[in-house]
Amino acid sequence: MELVPFVNRRALSPTTWSVYKNYYCSPVSPLHRGRAVLSGCAIIVRGQPRGGPPPERQINLSNIRAGAMARRAAQSQPDTKDTPDEPWAFQAREFLRKKLIGKEVCFTVETKTTSGREYGVVYLGKDTTGENIAESLVSEGLATVRREGIRGNIPEQVRLCEIEDQAKSSKKGCWTEAGGLQTIRDLKYTIESPRNFVDSLHQKPVNAIIEHVRDGSVVRALLLPDYYLVTVMLSGVKCPVFRREADGTETPEPFAAEAKFFTESRLLQRDVQIILESCPNQIILGTILHPNGNITELLLKEGFARCVDWSMAVYTQGAEKLRAAERSAKERKVRIWKDYVAPTANLDQKDRQFVAKVMQVLNADAMVVKLNSGEYKTIHLSSIRPPRNEGEEKNKDKDKRFRPLYDIPYMFEAREFLRKKLIGKKVNVTVDYIRAATGPAEGTPTFAERTCATVTIGGINIAEALVSKGLATVIRYRQDDDQRSSHYDELLAAEARAIKNGKGLHSKKEVPIHRVADISGETQKAKQFLPFLQRAGRSEAVVEYVFSGSRLKLYLPKETCLITFLLAGIECPRSSRNTPVGTQVAEPFSNEAMLFTKELVLQREVEVEVESMDKAGNFIGWLHIDGVNLSVALVENALSKVHFTAERSSYYKTLVSAEEGCRQRKEKVWANYEEKPAEEFVHVSEEKERVAKYRAVYVTEITDTLHFYTQDVETGAQLESLMETMRAEIAAHPPVEGSYAARRGDCCIAKFADGEWYRARVEKVESPAKVHVFYIDYGNREVVPSTRLAAIPPAFGVRTLPAQATEYTFAYIQVPEDEDARADVVDCVVRDIHNSQCLLNVEYSGPTCPHVTIQFGDTKDDAGLGLVKEGLVMVDVRKEKHLQKMVTEYLNSQESAKTARLNIWRYGDFRADDADEFGYRR
Repeated sequence: MELVPFVNRRALSPTTWSVYKNYYCSPVSPLHRGRAVLSGCAIIVRGQPRGGPPPERQINLSNIRAGAMARRAAQSQPDTKDTPDEPWAFQAREFLRKKLIGKEVCFTVETKTTSGREYGVVYLGKDTTGENIAESLVSEGLATVRREGIRGNIPEQVRLCEIEDQAKSSKKGCWTEAGGLQTIRDLKYTIESPRNFVDSLHQKPVNAIIEHVRDGSVVRALLLPDYYLVTVMLSGVKCPVFRREADGTETPEPFAAEAKFFTESRLLQRDVQIILESCPNQIILGTILHPNGNITELLLKEGFARCVDWSMAVYTQGAEKLRAAERSAKERKVRIWKDYVAPTANLDQKDRQFVAKVMQVLNADAMVVKLNSGEYKTIHLSSIRPPRNEGEEKNKDKDKRFRPLYDIPYMFEAREFLRKKLIGKKVNVTVDYIRAATGPAEGTPTFAERTCATVTIGGINIAEALVSKGLATVIRYRQDDDQRSSHYDELLAAEARAIKNGKGLHSKKEVPIHRVADISGETQKAKQFLPFLQRAGRSEAVVEYVFSGSRLKLYLPKETCLITFLLAGIECPRSSRNTPVGTQVAEPFSNEAMLFTKELVLQREVEVEVESMDKAGNFIGWLHIDGVNLSVALVENALSKVHFTAERSSYYKTLVSAEEGCRQRKEKVWANYEEKPAEEFVHVSEEKERVAKYRAVYVTEITDTLHFYTQDVETGAQLESLMETMRAEIAAHPPVEGSYAARRGDCCIAKFADGEWYRARVEKVESPAKVHVFYIDYGNREVVPSTRLAAIPPAFGVRTLPAQATEYTFAYIQVPEDEDARADVVDCVVRDIHNSQCLLNVEYSGPTCPHVTIQFGDTKDDAGLGLVKEGLVMVDVRKEKHLQKMVTEYLNSQESAKTARLNIWRYGDFRADDADEFGYRR
């Protein structure tokens, strides 16, 4: 069928029939050639379209009368009743419909009334030699002649009378002896239960006649043989419509009139078959089949309609055909798609479709892939939404950190499905659309730009598989939103199956609960767990995160716990990290080592051998993947060196052999390696001397654990200048209250109790009302609401001036574990050195911070030694030879305190239970 444009016209009366001329009509002659459709004794003719809608004209057949068709009572007039068919009226209409629909006619106008009604003669064919339609009706007994207007001198009128007499004698049509009661239809305008009616037909084709076209996708159909008059909406599509304004006028949407004419010219008063497919909310959805084609697909192909998701699911002819037809119209930019721009129009072909390797599954709908070029790209699965926490507050334990992967129902199952299916494998990626970045706006989250794509492996659509298992849901879009998956209908069908079968998120069973213990950094728990792992030998694990080349977080499925794991036997370059004194610069090749480890083991199933643990609760051991020892692999690739602790392991020879080869080739970490002369390896017996290099500091904070923070006096002026400039800028451009979203580890500015802004670092976020911050220039901590936080101006970050507060603790003394005893010591220290200028010297390093001696600024007396002399603390005896002079001085002071029976030495003779009482080691 070819497209025939037209303009809007008012709906015709039930006794009026229309016929339209398509592109193949010959030029209009003075006889008004055109296609016609009759109804009783009246027709509507239209000429040939010429760059717009053709004109239409009503012609009433002269000198005859046919029975009136049934008419439904006006809904606005409840007192009126339905008017049935007159005898033989429907048969007359059917006779003319079958004779004229799709045929070419011509006509002459004989008279025209004052009301504008035209009467004439209609001929079948291109000229007046064709069949006279009025005579054919009369000869079949389907119309009577109006004899009151007959003139004897007009041959055509006389012939009508003769033909009628012959019909009477032959007892045809209305002249039969039986009368015409049997010809009156039992027309049904309403159906008592539309849904049951549609279901009873079992989607079988029903013969019908299209009686009226409301718009391109909604028609009024007469179902045969039971004469149900129903309104049918085409399944899966929607055409532009006519909007009724408040004053009653109709305003067509763009291409609404053309779409209506397209449907009318092909279906109006045609014999069709309709598949009634569904009846949601009393609306009958169906597909109209015509011998010349499916009108639904044709409307889409010619750009007169768009697919609609809500009814696409019931379309029985295959939704992919509709999508293909719509896609064809979009590509050709016809009609409603004339301004269409494809979501991936700005992408090159190589960026639209490519093969990549999955490196990491970020979420139930997102993954990181590695392109052939070596570039990494984050891909989101199109049109699906991962499991969400509908009742987050209910699931949240106030004393427990919320972990989405384990605490959101089915999130872990979805992630595991993708991980097992995809990790480390090559997939085909077809980009469907690029979702633009959003936010920040009040009440809405901020999202970066997203590349949304369909990912397949082995011909399987991963998103569809995920949805079919009930591990994700399909996003519902606005009808005009074309940014969706290219397989959107398959996703909807998969979700329908998952709902029907009660899978995953749609299950009525209790949601799975994952009680995963995170013992990373939990020293006591790690100590209890260590013997079990050591006895287990090789344990199965999944690498959840890679911190650096040799530091990983593992999930142990059998034990359902998370641990931090350090590779044994190697010394890997350290990555950059934040420390209390600023950012530690990454060592050479640290990033390469981390990338190597990620590509080899991230989210893979591995085996681990645990040998020991460090003081921080991190487990140390060997990790194997597919028979490869990760420690050995790092050394072989010159991304790590052998550590002396490897000598005790069975992998030592392998490690040394691998290291020797890299060292000789001077690869990566060995690039600057130089063979040292033999004499340089001679043991140096000279003893290290204690260095006393005191510098001026200002003590700003003292903690309950007897640690303290200081500022260097030398940089004090710089800090004051920076704070003044920063506060001036903040006053000129104050931050928007509540606009800052705090995240752990971020540097920011915080408003202290004095109303001034200070530089700070976020240490923990419990809720927007409880954010733990550390003031990096002063060392104090505070819990504040996020409304008292703001982003730090770039000009005042730690790159401009490093954090000024440095953490230290006292050298040569033991800190009491008893709270009361420790509080007495802290009070004394606060009284002596808090907010005062002192002299500080680093004596030796410690696990968390340097151990120092500190002298009063005026007397130069040792503050730590003073605590020992007052009997408030005991001496921590150090074994280093170069510190023995200081240790001896501290021990002598301790003996003096014991003699004077001060504080913990009040009993005179030191006893073991004294140490227990004050929390000291025995």
